[in-house]
Formats: sequence, structure tokens, C-alpha cells
Amino acid sequence: MAFSFTNSKGKKYFLHSKTIKRPSGKNTVLYFFSGEMKAGQTLDAVPAGKLVVEMKSGLPVLKNV
Repeated sequence: MAFSFTNSKGKKYFLHSKTIKRPSGKNTVLYFFSGEMKAGQTLDAVPAGKLVVEMKSGLPVLKNV
């Protein structure tokens, strides 16, 4: 089951990840929240060392612990 976060306004967001290749050749993992689940990109839990916080606008973001 995908990790979800419901903000203070009642909207539900799902956590996703995507690996991209940088021009330097290094792979980087991007984490993002979306209102819809995208096949093959959802995560079941928050990555280690990260914490979900809500911005003033209501959007969830991951913060390093």
C-alpha cells in the first residue's frame, strides 16, 4: 500500500520516487508527492532519515532529519 499524507485542508497526497541520470553520469533519486498514484513510482514508507512536513500552502515535503 502506498504511503499517503492528508494535509490540514483534507487533501490526500501519495509519496513517489523517480531515479534520474545526471549529465555527470550520477544517478539521483527524486522524492515527490502527488494527488494521484502513479504506477511503478509509489513508495510504501518514508525513506530513512526523512520526515514529512507540511508547508504553509498545505503541500507536503520531505525534510532531512
